[in-house]
Amino acid sequence: MQLWELMLIAVALSMDAFAVGMTDGMEEPTMSAPKRAAVAGAFGLFQCLMPLIGYYASSAFSSVVERIAPWLSFALLAFIGGKAVFSAVMEERRGGLLKRTSRARLTPAKLFAQAIATALDALAVGVTLLASEATVGLPFHIVLCALLIGLVTFILSAAAVEMGERVGNRLSDRAELLGGGVLILIGVKILLEGVA
Repeated sequence: MQLWELMLIAVALSMDAFAVGMTDGMEEPTMSAPKRAAVAGAFGLFQCLMPLIGYYASSAFSSVVERIAPWLSFALLAFIGGKAVFSAVMEERRGGLLKRTSRARLTPAKLFAQAIATALDALAVGVTLLASEATVGLPFHIVLCALLIGLVTFILSAAAVEMGERVGNRLSDRAELLGGGVLILIGVKILLEGVA
């Protein structure tokens, strides 16, 4: 495996985290700089850890990971997105448009669930990296490969949150509803890719 191939894998793995980070920025357009860094850090950390777990434990559970990861990702993102959509609809019914101050904030538990849901496919990539190492080799030690994947995800997620905040400011009152819908669609996409 060449470095450019590893970079493509890193970018591809980070796309779900990118989309969810953008949604987080849309739903909370007044997010502080430390919180933006925490969002990007959580996505980057899990995208770094999951390939390592998949690499070192591949013989034990690689087939299980490939079977349940899409379903688990879908369930987590559909739950988080459905809750956001439900909250937005209920707020609208209670008295008009969703007010910026009453929007649901990104909690540590919600961020943790998002980071895991978007990184589950990286477990299978860890298995792929092990196979690649055995056949054609890796450009770096597995730990450095995983760190590179995490770094790419961190950078792209940080940019996504920033872009999401700008979009969220424009969409104002509809951001939570739109963000929840996007999370559900990302979950469906992961599920369809995993079972196809």
